[in-house]
Amino acid sequence: MTGKRRWKASTVRKLEGSIFIAPWIIGFLLFMAFPLGYSFYMSFHQVRILATGIEIKPRGLEYYRFILLENASLLYDQLFPFLRQALLMLPVILVFSLLVAIMLNQKFRGRAAFRSIFFLPVIFTTGQVVQEFMSQGEGGLQFIQQYNIMSLVSQNLSSAWTKPIVDIMGSFVLILWYSGVQILIFLAGRQTIGNSVYEAARIDGATPWDVFWKITLPGMLPFILLNMIYTTVDLFTFPTNPVLSQVNTTNYGLSSALAWIYFAIIFIFLAMIFFIFSKIQKPYKSTTR
Repeated sequence: MTGKRRWKASTVRKLEGSIFIAPWIIGFLLFMAFPLGYSFYMSFHQVRILATGIEIKPRGLEYYRFILLENASLLYDQLFPFLRQALLMLPVILVFSLLVAIMLNQKFRGRAAFRSIFFLPVIFTTGQVVQEFMSQGEGGLQFIQQYNIMSLVSQNLSSAWTKPIVDIMGSFVLILWYSGVQILIFLAGRQTIGNSVYEAARIDGATPWDVFWKITLPGMLPFILLNMIYTTVDLFTFPTNPVLSQVNTTNYGLSSALAWIYFAIIFIFLAMIFFIFSKIQKPYKSTTR
């Protein structure tokens, strides 16, 4: 009887989980799976919309060869500099979000108001708003222009890294505006670490620096990985991304091929993040065993 009850309880838990995830699965199959599959199909065909209907002609790998070999300026001259910029923006956003989350977790007057202030830009700064700010030259730090830091960067670094760094400096405030969701995730992760652990560390005489490296950072590792994935995907849809404007064209086959190449680049970028994070996480796992 006990085994039967346990089996029924496990079945109920699985059924409950299936019910909760069912809306996402249905929505994905209805609104995502078919468009993804059809865009992959179009990347191998020339698609024309005529008055009589849709005309589809097979092209094979022609569009992929055109993007990767014949007209590679979009990838090598525009996309790769953006990737270098995203590579620099990722640690800046993560470090800033982690520090702000730790600060907002402290008990002080007006804590709820400060949490709202850091999240408000996520609601108001749509892609068009950010583009308008950047076109007006807003978002930069005044002391960078005052002390001519951009020229120092240009003189001491290679041209491949100069433009990404200068672009980040020119829109540094806007970049930090994109940290609202990351701050909330880190804040939720920080609250999963019990206060008793910190009290025990203080009793043992641990310094705040030791507490951060031995307790806070290991406890936040899963949330760091989550924020790395979210930030990477968010950066690849940044308004300054040169690929997004090229995907939305009337040449559906070429646009679809470019979109799938871009997806492959994002997938490789995420795979590198998982690989690097697994190497970083090993020392912390070994010390906790």
